[in-house]
Amino acid sequence: MHTISVNIEGIEKEISALQSEEKKLVAEIKRTAKTGNETATKVLARQLIWLRQQIANLQGSRAQMRGIATHAQAISAQSSVAAGMKGATKAMTAMNKQMDPAKQAKVMQDFQRQSAQLDMTTEMMSDAIDDAIDDDDEAEEETEDLANQVIDEIGIDVASQLSAAPKGKIAGKRTEESSRFVFIFF
Repeated sequence: MHTISVNIEGIEKEISALQSEEKKLVAEIKRTAKTGNETATKVLARQLIWLRQQIANLQGSRAQMRGIATHAQAISAQSSVAAGMKGATKAMTAMNKQMDPAKQAKVMQDFQRQSAQLDMTTEMMSDAIDDAIDDDDEAEEETEDLANQVIDEIGIDVASQLSAAPKGKIAGKRTEESSRFVFIFF
């Protein structure tokens, strides 16, 4: 690949040199044509034709060399891809050997079994929590019933005291204190 690029550079230098020579030759043909020397002009014109053919040949060679370089790059890329695919194939083969379908099915069954067991445990825990909360509701109801019973007993006494209490500002304060007492006990 390196050799091809060196050869292309050499051909490009040669083409540049020949194009410079062509310019000089065209200038020489114009000078001899002005002097009227037809023979010298014809000889220089043949040299110009030959020089242009050489330039065209070198340009064709340069194009072929570039085509070869491009083709070599494509082959190199294909080779790299092939090497990569070879490595991937080896890796996939190794994975297939490790991933025995029967083993994978057993792992999946174990996972499903453990998952089902976890679901049952979660459901049992949820039921136990629900039962505990229900028991608290019953205890709360009993507590409330007992508190209402006590309040009723005190309420009778408080009501009899309220009827005997004096009316007015002070009576209003006592009534508030009496009702506060009920709420504090509650």
